[in-house]
Amino acid sequence: MHRNQRRVSRAIDRCAIVSAILFVLALPSVSSAQPLPTVPFPEENQFSQAKADLGKILFWDEQLSSDNTMSCGTCHQPSVAGTDPRLDINPGLDQLFGTPDDIAGSPGVITQNQDEEFMKSVLFDLLPQVTPRQAPPSIMSMYAPETFWDGRAGGEFRDPVTNELLIFAGGALENQAVGPPTSDTEMAHQSRSWDQIIDKLEGARPLALASDLPTDLAAVIMQGDTYPELFAEAFGDDEITAGRIGMAIATYERTLLPDQTPFDQFVAGNTNAMTQAQINGMNAFRGSRCNACHGGSQFTNNSFRNVGLRPINEDAGRFEVTKVLADRGRFKVPSLRNTGLRDRFMHNGQLDTINEVFDFYARRNGQVSFPQNRDPLLGTPIAFPLQVQSDIEDFLVNALTDPRVANESFPFDRPELFSELPDASPQIIGEGTPGSGTRIPEMIAISPSNIGNDGFKVGVNNALGGAQAFVALSTSPPVDGVIAQDQLLGPIMLEGTGIGNGFGTMHWPIPNTIELDGQIWYMQWMIADPAAADGIALSPIAQFTTFCSMHGTCISTCPADMNIDSSLNFLDVSAFLASYAASDPIADFNDDGQFNFIDVSEFIVAFGKGCP
Repeated sequence: MHRNQRRVSRAIDRCAIVSAILFVLALPSVSSAQPLPTVPFPEENQFSQAKADLGKILFWDEQLSSDNTMSCGTCHQPSVAGTDPRLDINPGLDQLFGTPDDIAGSPGVITQNQDEEFMKSVLFDLLPQVTPRQAPPSIMSMYAPETFWDGRAGGEFRDPVTNELLIFAGGALENQAVGPPTSDTEMAHQSRSWDQIIDKLEGARPLALASDLPTDLAAVIMQGDTYPELFAEAFGDDEITAGRIGMAIATYERTLLPDQTPFDQFVAGNTNAMTQAQINGMNAFRGSRCNACHGGSQFTNNSFRNVGLRPINEDAGRFEVTKVLADRGRFKVPSLRNTGLRDRFMHNGQLDTINEVFDFYARRNGQVSFPQNRDPLLGTPIAFPLQVQSDIEDFLVNALTDPRVANESFPFDRPELFSELPDASPQIIGEGTPGSGTRIPEMIAISPSNIGNDGFKVGVNNALGGAQAFVALSTSPPVDGVIAQDQLLGPIMLEGTGIGNGFGTMHWPIPNTIELDGQIWYMQWMIADPAAADGIALSPIAQFTTFCSMHGTCISTCPADMNIDSSLNFLDVSAFLASYAASDPIADFNDDGQFNFIDVSEFIVAFGKGCP
């Protein structure tokens, strides 16, 4: 055996012996374990129920993204410990798929330019981009002085627009919350501004895309409050700002305290809350080097460590923030609470199971630890005898899991997202007809068709580059794979050059008119292509239904717009007076079945507010 191999073997043997001794000698001790500390709230952002409710609504509202396809909660779902159950691959530094530096990240948005037009990505073409790191657990983040894997969100929180200092210290969650909405990988088109986000929220129906609302959210939403009204209830006036968005979301996240695990019950004095195997696992864990980073009631010390997972040139981690050489390759130590709910581990999602994590630290079964700038604590492997490892795993997987998190029950309950509904997004029907190179233009239809969605659009790919294109729009079902040309949107010239390289975007802002609720529509791309039959290549058809909201409420955001033209003028006044004189229910503004001065007064107030 090679000398170095003998050294490693002896080191593993010594670790196993020490761990076994600790396992035998360790006794269950309630007094040595402490409960979770009180959740810290910054002095400048104290808790209020209205603020937490607003934060929960914002956290789960896919309308916070530029194309209505992503919410904060999309990547941070309680049932998987506040991480992302979805899985896709970022090819990593070498930009090659299927190589060792691949990253198991989160699908984000399709690349879109500042005009919200689809753009081809070098790595992902016209598919959703994938984040270069795994989504970190959001649950337990309320204790962290810095958040994100590299800690770039620190405690001093400034308004992203005005740079006003809003929180002097303890505002890492607020800083983290305002990052993704402007990230052109995660939630935004390129160069998205906070003014654009705020303008959108001012006219949006809160949680219009969500269904199966939890009781607390349903109670708020069913009141019909707009976002300005929700901000007024939370902050005292109806101004929507980037800073307030961050403060509301952070307030909600601080309510997600997973303190009802078997371990917490054990700490509180219920010695039967954990099995003997779990108690043994707890003691063995605490007696090991694992406890140096994952100790205490939080099961993390919130430090940054380089465990040797990958070469530091692939991702410098904390160094990108501090520029300190000692921080190269360091990443945040996550809490082990609810770790049994996770389906992949480490900042790059490289490890799929708890057993693989044990193998990595023990450097067995092909797991490699890269030594460059690796933490000295991991200079030698950390390995346990099989029975000890089994007990530790039982402790981590079962005793540290809060059943409310696993079951997504209050306060970890949530609505169902539009993107999770199998038939909610536009459905692609038909086959299309080919053009040059026998290529059939590909229909890209991912936008939710909610009423008032100014960003609704469809895209095309795999067409003839530089060709002229239209989109046919109809309410009539297709005949033989072709829809009627009731409306023709366009023309536009497709981007790209040559056969199959053409792509483009067609916008169709959906009017903010409740009369469109339930209307079925059909869209189809028509590409001028001399190689196609009749000179026109056709895409498959996008079928969709316009709706007010997925949770059953349909509230007009501009009730004084009597003639439904999205503007207020003398025509609306005239229409109201005519409806009032005819006792038309549309003029019964307070819904009491009577027509009197109160309806006139409420119409005047609504008219004065204008349309969003």
